[in-house]
Amino acid sequence: MDIANLQAFVSVAGQGSFSLAAEALFLTQPAVSKRVGALETELETRLFDRIGRTVQLTEAGRLLLPRAQRVLQE
Repeated sequence: MDIANLQAFVSVAGQGSFSLAAEALFLTQPAVSKRVGALETELETRLFDRIGRTVQLTEAGRLLLPRAQRVLQE
């Protein structure tokens, strides 16, 4: 599991937006989307429900979030 992908995931979850997460990470929005997509592919599950410009965590995303935050803190 790539740390950069986890950072993107945690940032999107916290910001509630791929665009805002991209700004916070000093990345482009497509780069953040690619990182989250790579993490979803690796885990073989969707982590966000994308509804227009807003995103919400799926059940899998809610389960992953505290674990990802712990990994990033360590």
